Amino acid sequence: MEDYPDKASRGPYIEGPRFEIDMNSPLYPDSLRELQIPPEMLYVIGNPHCLRSGLSIVGARRATPYGRGCAQRFASAAAKRGITIVSGGAKGCDSAAHKGALAEKGCTVAVLGGGCDHIYPAENFKLFQDIVNSGGAIVSEHPWSFPAKPYTFRARNRIIAALSKATLIVEAGLPSGTFSTADEALQLGKEVLVVPGSITAPNSRGANRLLYQGAIPIVDDESFEEIIGSMYPRPLEDTLGGLFQLEREERKSSPLYGDPLIRAVISEPLDTEAIYALAAQLCGDENPSAWAAVRLEEAQDAGLISRYPDGTYGPLL
Repeated sequence: MEDYPDKASRGPYIEGPRFEIDMNSPLYPDSLRELQIPPEMLYVIGNPHCLRSGLSIVGARRATPYGRGCAQRFASAAAKRGITIVSGGAKGCDSAAHKGALAEKGCTVAVLGGGCDHIYPAENFKLFQDIVNSGGAIVSEHPWSFPAKPYTFRARNRIIAALSKATLIVEAGLPSGTFSTADEALQLGKEVLVVPGSITAPNSRGANRLLYQGAIPIVDDESFEEIIGSMYPRPLEDTLGGLFQLEREERKSSPLYGDPLIRAVISEPLDTEAIYALAAQLCGDENPSAWAAVRLEEAQDAGLISRYPDGTYGPLL
């Protein structure tokens, strides 16, 4: 049985831009509208534009070194391709997946079972802060200080599945809450990938059962790359044989790369209306259009973004 908090955490709050996004907001992810019961409100710390179709990686909280290693390994491989890694911020495989994305300076999203100011597990405070600082996001459908309950973890799994094109199960016992994420993914018509485990390992019984039921096996790095390559478009530098890899790393070293507004534009092309709406939530007492214009100009000079022919701003490829 999982360990759940009995009362609200009283530790420090995660620092970063905060958003309350309802279903009428342009920031609300379209993929969540496909759910039978979509969240009425999203509470987000960090970059809301990370809430897009990524790859969810989930597994056991009481993970083995094998499970944690696989979660981090495949999260890093996907992050190198520019794929957002979505997980639940829990101990074990979830934490390893987030760390794998961060190691590649990738975007990662932690979907919490309680409010974003109810840090659970408390030991992951630094991890959550690192996620926000790197341009990722912490998100919940519950108000900021809502305490996590056993039923809220099951409910949050539908959000993890919906925010992803596919779900990778690394370790799952029987019974396992991880199964609910796989079930939600299947109901949404998304692929479920599974890392096989030993048939004698308790933590792999659920994962192996999913394989028996028809999930896609991930048996090595090559199979993962092949499957992910068919589901997600490759970044331009990959298709050109890595010609622009060094330039890409140099861009990431720019201080502007961690700016929430610039990370939003890098994540996907935005028109000026969307940029000014986001700026209004980030600029404090300053004029949103002037505040955004300065950052857009600096980011263009730094080679991070470009203005496209249709007037939108997006990543410089």
